[in-house]
Amino acid sequence: MFRQVSDFQKAWEYEAEMTGKVIAALTDASLGQRVSEEGRTLGFLAWHNTQTLGEMLGLTGLKVDAPDFEQPCPATSAEIGAAYAKAAESVKEQVEANWTDETLLETDEMYGETWARGMTLFYLIAHQTHHRGQMTVLMRQAGLTVPGVYGPAKEEWAAMGAPAME
Repeated sequence: MFRQVSDFQKAWEYEAEMTGKVIAALTDASLGQRVSEEGRTLGFLAWHNTQTLGEMLGLTGLKVDAPDFEQPCPATSAEIGAAYAKAAESVKEQVEANWTDETLLETDEMYGETWARGMTLFYLIAHQTHHRGQMTVLMRQAGLTVPGVYGPAKEEWAAMGAPAME
C-alpha cells in the first residue's frame, strides 16, 4: 500500500516506462498471438492494460484520459502505445493534482470490496505487472524480442557479452 503520493509517483514512473517499453516491442502482426484458441490475444492484453488505467481509477473519482471498455482494440501497436502513453501520463497528473498523502487513506468501493486509495494504487501496478508478464510469454511465442523489465532479458545479456542466466 502506498502511504505517500511521492512513493507512488516514483514507482509509477518506472512501471509505466516498462509497460510502454513492452508495448513498443510489439508488432502489428503479433497482436493476434494467443497462448491457445480460447486465450486472450497479445493485442487484447496491451489494450486491457491501457483501458484499466481509466476504469480502475475512475471508480475512485479520478478522470484519467484513457479509452473506455467500449472502445475496440486498435489495429496497430503504435496506436495502442500512443494511447497507453497518454493514459499513463494522465494517471500521474490526476493522482498528483487530486490526492495527498492523507487522502491515500480514504476508502472507495472497488469490485465488491473496500480499498484504501493507497492500496488501489498498489493494485493498479500489480494488475498491470500481471498482464505485462502474460504479454512477454506471448511475445516469445510470436518470435519477438522481449525487453528486460526487472533485469536483462536473454538478448540483453547476449548484447553485454554474458550468457543468459539459466
